[in-house]
This record gives sequence, structure tokens and C-alpha cells, in this order.
Amino acid sequence: MTTDGGGWTVIQNRVDGSTDFYRTWNEYKEGFGNASYNYWIGNDVLHLLTKNEPRELRVELQRFSGEKGYAEYSTFAVGDESSKYQLTVSGFEGNIGDSLLYHNGMKFSTRDQDNDKRSGSSCSQVYHGAWWYKNCQQSNLNGKYMGTATNDKKSNTWYHWTITAESLKTTRMMIRPANI
Repeated sequence: MTTDGGGWTVIQNRVDGSTDFYRTWNEYKEGFGNASYNYWIGNDVLHLLTKNEPRELRVELQRFSGEKGYAEYSTFAVGDESSKYQLTVSGFEGNIGDSLLYHNGMKFSTRDQDNDKRSGSSCSQVYHGAWWYKNCQQSNLNGKYMGTATNDKKSNTWYHWTITAESLKTTRMMIRPANI
């Protein structure tokens, strides 16, 4: 992709609610969808892409009002399955606020594998998604697609931009080598 100098690989994309992102550990491990539509690249691939070479992450979001925004992180990596795909992220820059740093160091959780720090319940089940939940989330881009600007914590959200649990119209996550 040619955004911001090019060289990007799409790792997540949401354009509508036709693809359910409330999926199992194995589905997130292997990936699903089409990169130009609704998509998750797969956690195994995400680990392989980020394990040997420093990567940066770009997150692009759009509200139902049409407003667009972005966040970039100068450091992004995902561990292997034995680490539960642990997230490493830092170096925020952008105009939507930093809703990912809260999740730094967290393990990936899905509806059938609870790896968050919340006791007594699963953030993935409570917030209808799969993510690097802590206790529980400030971003949830794989949360439920609502179809309208609904204030619902189960939705695909980025808290520091919307300052609520406002659902988003489109979301895209992309990575590239950090030296581009």
C-alpha cells in the first residue's frame, strides 16, 4: 500500500459487518477473510512478520460521521503461540490518541481462550471480540461491528479518539519494516 510512503502489509481490515470477528483461537491463529475487505492476517503470520525485523504499525480508523484518523507506532511485534501472541507496542504518533499502549505486554484472547488479567470473566466474551485484552480494553478493533455510531462497549472501538465506546465504520491495521 502507498499510504505514508508505502511498503505496508494489511494485517486487519473491517469495512462492514458481513464477516463475524467473534472467532476461536485457531481461526485467529490461521487468519481469515480478504485483505481488501474484512480480514485478519493470522497470528502465526503476524509473529513471523515481526519476529526478526523491527516493524512499525499504522492504524487507520473512520467514524460513521466520515471523520478519519490514524495512529502510528514505531515499535510493533507479536510473540509466538507459546507466548500467547504477546503484544509489544510503543512509540505512538497520530491524531486519534493512544488506545493501544494500555494493551502492551498482553496476551491475545479469543472467545475460547481467556488470557486477560480480569478475574471472574473473559474480556473476549464480555466485549464480543478477540484482542490483547488487559482488564479489559481501551481499544477493541476486532469487537462487534454495529453498523451505526452506537455507544456499545462490545463494538469495534478506539476509546481515546471517541472518548466513549462509539463503534467505528472502518478499521485497518498495517505493518511495515521500521527502517522505511
